[in-house]
Amino acid sequence: MQARYRWLKGAVVATCVVALSGCGTLFYPERKGQMSGNVDPVVAIANGVGLLFFIVPGVIAYAVDFSNGTIYLPSRDSASLDVERLKDVNDVVALETLLSQKAGQPVRLNNELLMVEEVESLDVAMAMVRMSGVLDDEKLATM
Repeated sequence: MQARYRWLKGAVVATCVVALSGCGTLFYPERKGQMSGNVDPVVAIANGVGLLFFIVPGVIAYAVDFSNGTIYLPSRDSASLDVERLKDVNDVVALETLLSQKAGQPVRLNNELLMVEEVESLDVAMAMVRMSGVLDDEKLATM
């Protein structure tokens, strides 16, 4: 009887941990930061299983995956972030080289209209991308 109780307690804790963290965040952490797209049915169903066990963990799993963007299927049209760490924050030449490689064309950072800012987390960076209006044309076209 004691072994069954421990097993059941462990299963409930494991289910809550998986549901509270969001299945898409666990399955596809590389998708974090996507802003929109088609919903991945595998992640949606896995989150739905959380609703079968307990309502609150299932709702939290959906909220986590939607807020992280991990519930969406990858798309070539969606904006995402590449995280790159520079050894020296003030190394402008290294940053220009990195951006030139990513953009496929020369990038110069000596323009007075350009602002480079170090952020404290990926969430802050994604909020700045959302506020910048990168996908505003797409959103307005669908209205």
